[in-house]
Amino acid sequence: MAIDEAVDTIRTYIDNDTDGISYPVLIDADHLLTELYAISNVPSVLLIDGDDTIVQPNWNAYATDTFTEFHGIDSSAQLDAIRRWVLDGETMMAPDEVRDAVDDLSDDEEQARLHFRLATHLRNRGDEDGSERNFERACRLAPYDFTIRRASMPLRGGNPFGDEFFELVAEYVEAGAPYHGVQHSGRRA
Repeated sequence: MAIDEAVDTIRTYIDNDTDGISYPVLIDADHLLTELYAISNVPSVLLIDGDDTIVQPNWNAYATDTFTEFHGIDSSAQLDAIRRWVLDGETMMAPDEVRDAVDDLSDDEEQARLHFRLATHLRNRGDEDGSERNFERACRLAPYDFTIRRASMPLRGGNPFGDEFFELVAEYVEAGAPYHGVQHSGRRA
């Protein structure tokens, strides 16, 4: 699921992907999944079984090693865990652990999401000043939330892969890399 409103940009990545994306890619332009599943970091992976039960909540897994130098996580452990689940039904967490594995969003994080939504609504209506004011509030309330800060960059005319992004990453690392979910090692964050 791509949490992005730039459908054409996402389509370009899918159509030109050298790794051969052979699965459906859904686009959540309204960021509803980030609210429903308390996702604040990307990428995040949730494993949901055929009965619509979450068997692995927000988890920072990577499908390739394209950015391993950047994030330091080897994809092989995550891919092996997913294979064990798909092929053998082996989950990384007991069912009773899943529900409490990820904390709810804080009041500030919830308010940040509301300001982000309001900002995008105002932007779509042409109210740039109101939009910018609410993007600023959202980013201030949730300073390490990539689904807000990084997602707002292109909506505000910035480059989500440029200097502003690397400033965000530096702040995030300096703050201890707060991850809202289950760390790749299975430890709770």
